[in-house]
Amino acid sequence: MNGTSEGPAPAADLDRSAVTESDTCLAPRTPCAGPPTYRSAFTAAPLAMAVVDAEGLVVGANDTLGTLLGTDPATLAGRAAADLVDLASDAGTWRAYREVLRGRQPRLRCTRRLKRADGQSLWVQVTLEPLAESGQERDGLLLSVADISARRELQARLRHLQMHDPVTRLPNRALFFERLTAALEAESDEHGGTGRIGVCYLDLDGFKAVNDTLGHRVGDRLLAAVAERLTRCAEDNTAHARSGAPLVARLGGDEFALLVEDSTGTDQLADLAESVLTALQEPFEVGDRRLSVTASVGVVERHIVGTTPTALMQAADTTLYWAKADGRARWTLFDPERNANRMTRQALAATLRPAIERGEFALEYQPLVGMEDGRVRGVEALIRWNHPQFGVLAPNRFIALAEEDGSIVPLGRWILRTACHQARRWQLAHPDDPPIFVSVNVAVRQVWDSDLVADVAATLEETGLAPNLLQLELTESAVMGSAGRPLQVLKALSDMGVHIAIDDFGTGYSNLAYLSRLPVSVLKLDGAFVRGFQYDGVREGGLGHGAAGEGAAGESGAHGGGLQGAGTDAGAAPSGDVSVDGSSANPADEVIVEAMVQLAHRLGLTVTAECVETSDQATRLRRIGCDTGQGWLYSRPVAPDRISALLGPAGSGTAGGTAGVQAGVGRP
Repeated sequence: MNGTSEGPAPAADLDRSAVTESDTCLAPRTPCAGPPTYRSAFTAAPLAMAVVDAEGLVVGANDTLGTLLGTDPATLAGRAAADLVDLASDAGTWRAYREVLRGRQPRLRCTRRLKRADGQSLWVQVTLEPLAESGQERDGLLLSVADISARRELQARLRHLQMHDPVTRLPNRALFFERLTAALEAESDEHGGTGRIGVCYLDLDGFKAVNDTLGHRVGDRLLAAVAERLTRCAEDNTAHARSGAPLVARLGGDEFALLVEDSTGTDQLADLAESVLTALQEPFEVGDRRLSVTASVGVVERHIVGTTPTALMQAADTTLYWAKADGRARWTLFDPERNANRMTRQALAATLRPAIERGEFALEYQPLVGMEDGRVRGVEALIRWNHPQFGVLAPNRFIALAEEDGSIVPLGRWILRTACHQARRWQLAHPDDPPIFVSVNVAVRQVWDSDLVADVAATLEETGLAPNLLQLELTESAVMGSAGRPLQVLKALSDMGVHIAIDDFGTGYSNLAYLSRLPVSVLKLDGAFVRGFQYDGVREGGLGHGAAGEGAAGESGAHGGGLQGAGTDAGAAPSGDVSVDGSSANPADEVIVEAMVQLAHRLGLTVTAECVETSDQATRLRRIGCDTGQGWLYSRPVAPDRISALLGPAGSGTAGGTAGVQAGVGRP
């Protein structure tokens, strides 16, 4: 390869390039056979030089060159210049050298590592260029050799300081990514490698507490001790590695990485991660202190084809986050499917607020039916996201995201207004029927981050809906133990005439002492109790024969409404004597439900049972005193017009019984 090199090459490489006409010559264009003055200058020059003929043989050398090479300069005459300064060790430099000898290229400059006669090595910069011409004949070439060993040593020291961490003396982030990049760019087929690469990316658990309480000096000593153990782990792993010990680097703070080139598979990386965790289990003696730390490790192992340093480290960082989220003091292997879900989650989070403004959300409604007469008493509003890319999304796909970024507040206002408007429209369309109430789920963050009382009051005034026709559902965990602002909000809403319901009752705190103190009027029993009933019936009514299998877990209440968490539609569970999670039906569930119903009634509360899907369940719930039921026995969540049809013709004076619910709404 021809070209120029302005200065010495890195320690691991040779400069294989030739200089251009614009480069400065390191020696005068004067042969040693010229006038006496020039011969004296050549002989006494502090720069090591030799004159080379057109065949590449040394004609004469000065004393400085002899001293540099550790030999008598007189013995250099007649030797091949290429052998003298190692110009034939690589093809590129050899070609450039031959071109200069033939006069086809003006000069050559390269860096070489030579060995003196006494065995000492040194780095030199070699320059070869023509001497002055006499007419048409050239007078040979001048070979000059400059000792640059001191400069190379200084450069090596500076590079080491630049590429290593001063606290742990490990390679730093810059050197780690340099090695990682080189490994990914290497042609594995040329050296028989595996073509795979792996990274263990670890972070010390609780290290910040050490820094904050004991100071950075102790923290630095702890980091150095951790680095020593990680280095020993890497050395112990050499027996299982194809390309030497893994590179151990400190990437910053309390983050370390072990790079495994030519990895043999995930088992090798898993073993390395396990050995790291084991090595860090023993306490560290730091001065007169005995400190204990653990680590979380993200493990990534893959083929180098199609992998970039950025992508690999992003995967490692994500996996490290999983390890911490899963409980710390453990290692976690990168899972593409889990990562895809994370990416989808991020995409949803980024578009959630704009989706509210674009009107991508819609409400469906699921009837709440009186257990005694089968009349529709109310409906629960259930939100859906009509996403342009992912289709119709149930609330478990986005509600948690909305709570995290605060968009639950504007989304909750939209749900409240939309549901109240729809309830008012049903009331106006059926003036002769008892009006049905609408139940809306409320997130805890709505209570804290917005003026929920003002929002509800404004919505009721805007829509004309009576307060007693609005029911707000909160999860048991959100209501139990409420104090301060939440309790004040609940009391203000209750005083306004709005009904408050506890959703998923029986699965959370179940602090019964709070029931008599909170302004609650309805308990919604978690569907797990109803699914646990032993029953002989099969799915019937609203679900229909053609819809079996849709929505396998309850979506009523917080899990349905959309604003408290995950879940699907209330009511669907496998038929037969098996609960939805595959466990056998539990006779004790019926006893528990009966006790909770009696307790609620003694406190003046009504009870709604979720996930009712067979007539046998409905019969048993009615017998033990449940007031209303919700589930696929009656209807799945449907569009507002299906509820209108269920309520019967306008002005008919019938609100629809159980048969009407099942026949009019249940079948798709």
